[in-house]
Amino acid sequence: MLYWTLVFLVIAIVAGFLGFAGLAGLAASVAKIIFVIFLVVFVISLITGRRRP
Repeated sequence: MLYWTLVFLVIAIVAGFLGFAGLAGLAASVAKIIFVIFLVVFVISLITGRRRP
């Protein structure tokens, strides 16, 4: 999942450099959403991993 975040981040940077403001904004938004989902899943896995005996 972190891989896809980095892919969309690179797409946003390249699109912003080339002047495609709409595409860059969309790709950056998708990257932010996927990154937040990754963080939530990571924290949940840390919490549940510590509960096992």
